[in-house]
Amino acid sequence: MTNNEQSTPEAPKTEGAVEGVVEEGAAQGEAPSHEELTLLLEDARGKADEHWDQLLRTNAELENLRRRAKQDVENAHKYALEKFAQELLPVKDSLEMGLAAAGGEADAAEAIKQLREGTELTLKMLSAAMEKSGIKEIDPVGETFNPEQHQAMSLQESEEHAPNTVMAVMQKGYQLNDRLIRPAMVVVSKAKA
Repeated sequence: MTNNEQSTPEAPKTEGAVEGVVEEGAAQGEAPSHEELTLLLEDARGKADEHWDQLLRTNAELENLRRRAKQDVENAHKYALEKFAQELLPVKDSLEMGLAAAGGEADAAEAIKQLREGTELTLKMLSAAMEKSGIKEIDPVGETFNPEQHQAMSLQESEEHAPNTVMAVMQKGYQLNDRLIRPAMVVVSKAKA
């Protein structure tokens, strides 16, 4: 018996069929013909080949399923914080706007100074927490416009900037583990007419 015959459930049935033909022929006083044995052997080989192909296909499907499941688990771990990150972005924006408003006055009262210091510390802590979670800021001032990471809010003529350069950022963009979760809203330069 060969390895192919051992791995298929049909191999014993085919062997039994061959033995049955041999026993039947012996009971009738005649041996099975060479052609009958050849046909039975070809049938057994065909079934063995068919089962071997099924085994190979099943193993390939199982391997693909394992690979897909592993990738799904990796993506689930990598992007589990995406919703959390989107919830934090407005908080960070508000803190930045508060800092900008409080820093505009040179002769501000002591209360405003304390507010500014507290807001700066809070913003630093929030930024550190976001970085630990894999959230990276996109602040592309001076860079070439990239439609995959930036959203152009307006075009302005400029002699100081090369065409298609980000002149100003209206709202920073963010990535979570290299996946864009919010594009940077930018003002893009164009050549003077």
